[in-house]
Amino acid sequence: MLAVYFDCPGGPENLYVKEMMKPEPGEGEVLVKVSASALNRADIVQRRGKYPPPKGASDILGLEAAGSVAGLGPGCKGRWKIGDAVMALLSGGGQAEYVTVPEGYLMPIPNDLTFIQAAAIPEAWLTAFQLLHFVGKIQKGERVLIHAGASGVGVAAIQLVRLAKAVPIVTAGTQEKLKAAANAGAAAGFNYKSEDFSEKVLEFTQGAGVDIILDCVGGSYWEKNLSCLSTDGRWIVYGLLGGGEVHGDLFARLLSKRGSIHTSLLRSRDKEASSGYQQCERLVKAFTEDVLPYFSRGASPHLETLIDSIYPLHEIAEAHRLMEENKNIGKIVIKMPA
Repeated sequence: MLAVYFDCPGGPENLYVKEMMKPEPGEGEVLVKVSASALNRADIVQRRGKYPPPKGASDILGLEAAGSVAGLGPGCKGRWKIGDAVMALLSGGGQAEYVTVPEGYLMPIPNDLTFIQAAAIPEAWLTAFQLLHFVGKIQKGERVLIHAGASGVGVAAIQLVRLAKAVPIVTAGTQEKLKAAANAGAAAGFNYKSEDFSEKVLEFTQGAGVDIILDCVGGSYWEKNLSCLSTDGRWIVYGLLGGGEVHGDLFARLLSKRGSIHTSLLRSRDKEASSGYQQCERLVKAFTEDVLPYFSRGASPHLETLIDSIYPLHEIAEAHRLMEENKNIGKIVIKMPA
């Protein structure tokens, strides 16, 4: 099979498409013929040599994929049959023509979605769903601040907050991205480059602040995040685009608001650890039951993926460059050879 590969960490120019052995499904695994995958920040960081895959995972890039069932390993429980259209959350290996997946990580593709559309769902939407429901315990009417509001996770989070009958507020770095977030359902959006988002959030919430913050930025935002966090608010850190260092009296500020910090990395769950597998399987099951039906045509409310661009597998380096330039609005999808 063909797969994305790099021999040593570095820039996008180190990426190339290599012929590799097609994987064989192990106990309880399904072999998927991949039609489309998608790019995530984790792929960029892994390519730079700073985010190794968890124990037991493929070292091929790609944390999500959509395609069809091509084989069943021993011990599969009959949930899937050859030819089923599926999408999957992966710990690695999605940017290849075939990938093996624990059967509990697979989700059916809604009838109205193409493989391209489906490939944009697993990582972003499961991340947002986990952060909001499993970690943040979102409640009806709460206010949620979503950083990087036009990213894949951001656009998913906006719609999931609306689905929970709560209020999504976003930050983004351009007016074009703020417009995309508004189109996805954001109640308000602020340009972090040209205005103080904490002041704007407090103004929008009439001084109350936000109940949940979904933060992929980290260190450089800590003071502004705490300024607009409500009493008893939950600050959820799932990325460190702004660094991991904090200079200042974070704990005193947090304590004064009875706030809490939560951290989450969806990918860090060890494939070989039963607890990690069960948690991920529980997440996939809940998402499949509670959210996936809203992607079907005619559903109300209707959920939609936002795709920025589509690149063929052989142009993977260009896809990485686009993401590194932070220009994409929505997901960058990688299409496999026909």
